[in-house]
Amino acid sequence: MKNRLWLATGTVGLGLILGACAGESGGEDSSSESGDATQISFMHWRGEDKAVLDEIIADFEEANPDIRVEQNIYPSDQYQATAQRMLQEGSTGDVFTSFPGAQFESIQSAGFFEDLSGEEFVSNFDESLIAVGQKDDTQYALPYQLVFNMPVYNKGMFDELGLEVPKSWTEFQEMADTLLENDITPIAFPGADIGPNQFMNSMMMNNAPDEDIFEKLQNGDESLTNEWWVKTLEDFKLLADKGYIQDDALGTNQDSAMAMVANEEAAMLATGSYHMNSLLDLNPDLELDLLAPITVEESEATYEGINTATFMLAVNSNSDKKDQAKAFIDYLSQPEVASKYANETGQHLTVNDVEYESEALQNTSYWIDERNTRFQPRFLITNAQIEDAVLSSIENVLGGEDPMAAAEAAQQIVEENRE
Repeated sequence: MKNRLWLATGTVGLGLILGACAGESGGEDSSSESGDATQISFMHWRGEDKAVLDEIIADFEEANPDIRVEQNIYPSDQYQATAQRMLQEGSTGDVFTSFPGAQFESIQSAGFFEDLSGEEFVSNFDESLIAVGQKDDTQYALPYQLVFNMPVYNKGMFDELGLEVPKSWTEFQEMADTLLENDITPIAFPGADIGPNQFMNSMMMNNAPDEDIFEKLQNGDESLTNEWWVKTLEDFKLLADKGYIQDDALGTNQDSAMAMVANEEAAMLATGSYHMNSLLDLNPDLELDLLAPITVEESEATYEGINTATFMLAVNSNSDKKDQAKAFIDYLSQPEVASKYANETGQHLTVNDVEYESEALQNTSYWIDERNTRFQPRFLITNAQIEDAVLSSIENVLGGEDPMAAAEAAQQIVEENRE
């Protein structure tokens, strides 16, 4: 990536409510202990990775017969709401994952990250991609995945229709009009569960190219009623008014939106690269790539897309099995293990010397070094109430509210929750 990844700072409050576990699994025989084997908990939100992680865990346990690993898997929204409570209790998450931004800052402030700075396995990661897991020159967490949080598009469909990737907002609308003329919904938007969490990033990246924009919002130097955010809301309104996103977008869940793209009823999925593998599972004949809407004219564009270093591996400071937890992270960071994980889950990773074998990963790897991408702006909002206000303003506009009115209501919440 041409630009450096930025470190998020700030805190969010506690008051988390523990929810029910969505699924638990381990490697082979991980539910029982053999001899003096120590069982550790690996807590994360990637339920779709369960099968490949089961295989990796089984291999790890074979190489380390004195350690057993149990996966504790939760839906991502529940994970963001309850992970800190579970870490505090100490019974779950000897190894755990963290989102960057508000969750990282909250867990770090609470003291639940073990300092990993001096561990040898830190050198297995690309140094330029792990700063988001640092605070005050201390490495608390190690991002494992390199995700591109921008729409996935059907490249084969574009080729058939003679469409090129648009380089401006004018060209984007012309492309979308051509898709509509061919009875294809331009963008499948999963508003019911994912919402604008991902799509907002590429929609605002060139409206507000200042990477400190949300820090300034939180400290009072910027406002959501200023042009950069009002224009972003107006752009979302345009998508809805022109039919560029499907009817009842706010009521469409992730699976339904993916089915629209897999069935070639829609050309783009407004999520990110992490869904490419799932789309190919639904329709192996798809040829996919990534496309971020450029909401300004070509001469005014600064960024071509969005990146996030996420799924940050960490050790619970409350754990009494820290050595075993670190051994597991060490294992996950070995190039051959990381390559297996990458290719079977369809994820680009931050680990050095990973070999990408899948066609989808090879075809999109150029985004890592050849495109000017920006770290996901949403993760630079470090106050959870302010983040909710920002996202809700988009949902309110998609629900029919005037952009300026939505911005004013959201700004009021910002002012009530500044630190």
